[in-house]
Parts: sequence; C-alpha cells; structure tokens
Amino acid sequence: MSTGLFDPDRAGLATLLDGEPRYRLDQVWSGLYEQFAEPADITTLPAPLRDRIAEALPVSLHEERRSVSDGGDTVKFLWRLREGWHPIETVLMYYDDRATVCASTQAGCAMGCGFCATGQAGFTRHLSVGEIVEQVVRAAREARRRNRRIDNVVFMGMGEPLANLEATWGAVERLHGDIGISARHLTISTVGIVPGIRSLAERPLPVNLAVSLHAARNDLRDDLVPINVRYPIEDLLDACGDYLSVKNRRITFEWALIDSVNDTDRDARELADLCVRLRPAAHVNLIPLNPTPGWPTRGSAPGRVAAFRSCLESLGVNATIRRNRGTEIDAACGQLAAGQPVSAPLRRRPDTV
Repeated sequence: MSTGLFDPDRAGLATLLDGEPRYRLDQVWSGLYEQFAEPADITTLPAPLRDRIAEALPVSLHEERRSVSDGGDTVKFLWRLREGWHPIETVLMYYDDRATVCASTQAGCAMGCGFCATGQAGFTRHLSVGEIVEQVVRAAREARRRNRRIDNVVFMGMGEPLANLEATWGAVERLHGDIGISARHLTISTVGIVPGIRSLAERPLPVNLAVSLHAARNDLRDDLVPINVRYPIEDLLDACGDYLSVKNRRITFEWALIDSVNDTDRDARELADLCVRLRPAAHVNLIPLNPTPGWPTRGSAPGRVAAFRSCLESLGVNATIRRNRGTEIDAACGQLAAGQPVSAPLRRRPDTV
C-alpha cells in the first residue's frame, strides 16, 4: 500500500521537502490541516512544488457516490481506496449546534455482529492513519460549503477501531493536534476489545469511550456480539471502570434495541445493574435497530423503546434515545456496508437465546 497524502507526519513531510526553504513545511501543513486544501490549491507554494507533492502523495479516497437525506443534513460518502476497490463509507451529519463526522477505521469488519451490515459483509483490510484522517478532511471541506466546521468526530463507521488501534490513535492525534478538535469531541467506539480499552487508558488524550454493549448477560451477548466469548462482560466492565478512573470521562453504552431479543424489562434491569458499577459516569444510548438485509429480526417499536428508557431511568440510569439519521440511504448505525453483499449470519433464533 503506497503512502497517501495524509499519511506522513511532519517529520515525514519534511523529508519529502528536503532542499526547500524551511517555511515550506509550515505552508504545506497549514494548507492540508487548516485550509483542508488539495496540494494544487495551496497557492502559497510554487506550481512545481505543488505538482511534486501531488505526485509523491496522491489522495487516498476517490469518491464513487454520495447520498443525501434529512433535507441535506445527512451526507454519506462512498469512497474507493486508491489501490483497488476496497470500498468504505463516511457519514457527515449536520445538527443545529454541531457537525459530526462518523469515520471508518477498516474496510469491512471482522467482529461478526450479525445485526450490523458491516459485520455481515466481512473484513477486507485495516485503514491507514492517512485514510482515516482524509475522511474527516474531505467532510470538513464539504462542511465549509455550508459555512460549518466539524465539531465532533466519532469512530463509529465501518470497522472495529480498537482492532486497528495504532492507526486509529494516530488519526486521533492528528485530528486533535493539527486540525484542533478537542479530545472531548473525539469518540472511539468498540464492541469490547478489552486490551484496546486498557491501552487507551494509558494514552495521553482523554477521548470519549463508547461500548457497543447490546446485552447485559453473557449468554445473550455471546450470540449478538461474538467477541464477548473472548472478553466476557465481567472483564469488559473491569476495563471500563479502570478507564473511567484514569480518564474521568463518562462511559457510554450503546444498545441497539431488537424486538423481543434485548428490549424486555429484564434486559433493562440487567443493564441498570451494570451501570450502577460505573455510577455516576455511565450513560446509555438507545438505538432502535436499523434494518439490514442479512438480519431476520426488526427493531423495537417506539412504545417499547420509550418503556425501556423509562425502566432504566426509574432505576437511576441516564439514558437517551438516539434519533435515527440517514436510514433511507443506509447511513444509520449498523447499516454501512459500502455496497457490498451481505448475508444472514449463522445464529440462534431470538426465541432460543
């Protein structure tokens, strides 16, 4: 895999610019990370140097298609990576008070969560630091057309960020240190890779941690989130507690509500018991399951979602219901498959779990 435009750090870019005046490095870095410009558009540079940079460091993402919904407030980009098809997707979401980028960290995903379209499509490869960063830069360039800036980045797109930890963390450092996004506005989501959570706790930036939990007892979670067999709930909660004590950042549990599978009062009580262990810094984000071609069940009805939230709140747990964005363009949580074929996973029927 060749080096892309946003892969080199400052030292690597300085090597490429060897022989140029020292101020050229600042001009190029500012052009890429503050102006979000392509090399050809960094007009402070002489044209031959712009051409040399563009040739040595090609863009990594080639836009194949974009889909728009919610009156233009949700934009999904389908990218082809430069060395072949390897499609990935990025979602840009505008809100009244912020603009958020949902970035991918892998082409596909190997975690095998059956209700997620990315997991149904399977794993292709890890993304590099530059491929992750470029998603945010390209989205920021688009947001500028609406006079908006990117306020939040969530690593909740395709892939498991902690299975590609070094590249994900390299992107976090670049977004924080060079683009200027606060660590409080950077969120890494995981299905529960315990060694990755413990590694995050040792790193300097206090980013937000979101855990895709979906079940609060091991037998059900083994079925919904297969990595639970390796890292069961008890180990996961211990790692989350340690992260909380070190970073003092609220832990968010993501919970996709699946009709008659994990939306009962029993499930709510079990989830509340887990949250008490992290009180007061645990929050539950409820997500009605979004439809995917390879999953046979459906999301919980609105009334059941509301009842689940009420049950949690009666037990002292803070919970919100996430508004679905981009469902009709397959841009919502669990729907990113980059146009790849998906199939139903082998699993027990919901009434047997």
